[in-house]
Amino acid sequence: MRLRVLGIVLAGGKGTRLYPLTKERAKPAVPFGGKYRIIDFVLSNFINSGIYSIYVLTQFKSQSLLQHLNDGWQLGGVMKNQFIIPVPAQMRSPQETWYQGTADAIFQNINLIEQADPHVVAIFGADHIYRMNVASMIEYHEQKRAQVTVAAIPVEKRYANEFGVIETTADGRIVGFHEKRADAPTIPGDPTRVYASMGNYVFSTRALLNELHEDAARAGSSHDFGRDILPGMVGRADIYAYDFQTNRIPGEPASVKPYWRDVGTIDAYYEANLDLRAVAPELNLYNPLWPVRTVGYPDPPAKFTFDDDNRRGQTIDSIVSSACILSGGTARNSVLARAVKIHSGALVEDSILLDNVDIGRRARVRRAILDKNVRIPEDAEIGYNLEKDRQLHHVTESGIVVVAGQRSSVEIATVFV
Repeated sequence: MRLRVLGIVLAGGKGTRLYPLTKERAKPAVPFGGKYRIIDFVLSNFINSGIYSIYVLTQFKSQSLLQHLNDGWQLGGVMKNQFIIPVPAQMRSPQETWYQGTADAIFQNINLIEQADPHVVAIFGADHIYRMNVASMIEYHEQKRAQVTVAAIPVEKRYANEFGVIETTADGRIVGFHEKRADAPTIPGDPTRVYASMGNYVFSTRALLNELHEDAARAGSSHDFGRDILPGMVGRADIYAYDFQTNRIPGEPASVKPYWRDVGTIDAYYEANLDLRAVAPELNLYNPLWPVRTVGYPDPPAKFTFDDDNRRGQTIDSIVSSACILSGGTARNSVLARAVKIHSGALVEDSILLDNVDIGRRARVRRAILDKNVRIPEDAEIGYNLEKDRQLHHVTESGIVVVAGQRSSVEIATVFV
């Protein structure tokens, strides 16, 4: 029997720690790696795993996310079970409220599950950069005859106070949840590490529906999977942890470790982007058997012009996206998204430039993130005088300058949303 799988992506996160990149967009819509959005990774994992029935639950500042889904994620198949559909809050709760928690988000759309009538429901977040063969997790779920399976990633014990930690027996059965506790139980047989919940769940449909109805009626519940539903199932249901380290991606050598990054802060986001510049980055974007899918634009190729002293269009150890023009300027150790322009004599180092950024002549930028449509004037400097930068821009404790985007022209509103 072929399993019917429904995918649900929770994509309503505010992403407050990524401000100002989330000033005008939800966290899943934040650009990454020159051409992608964060949500592209979970959607690619689903599609590459053979899951084609997907609802995307949106909420905060969703316009940019909806535009992205509309431009690049319409499956357009004739089969009724092939779709990616964004779903705003339906106000189905008695109080007619926005989503009150992850479980409430699913409960408010419980009719979609009932109509699809799947065997299992894969509920995944859209906040992380990772590759995962979801089919392997579902296979594990079926082998264990579990009612719910939680994706777990081993992390060093010293980080236990930063995660929701899963306590398991040797065979993977979950016997406890411990929220951000330094003394949380370690992995059986490995006293140096703990299992951290990745916030990705596979539910057998009947168990999910029962738990959602009971939680909705429970007074005092925060209606969250991690805080309420899953801890409440311990000891009375078959609930297992899936070790993410056992996950393997087609086309990758068996020695390659699974990749997962929490890009919830500006520093983490910056580091994950610049990691892509490595000769052999941990996140392989060049595997044709496991592509990271996204919007395809009719852009021209990148172009480099001039070869004179102090006026040479060039990049070193950088990622350069389509439609970029380096007109006598230099980018070093940087990530350039679509349609970036770097003019004569300008220098960009150790920086992330999002779509349509324009760097004026002789300007200098280092250790910065420039949001979409930012214009740096001629001879200006970003990242060289942090005290001055703090007066105008957001600067992290580690000294990364974030210049917020501009949205003032028709071109900006219609092309680079």
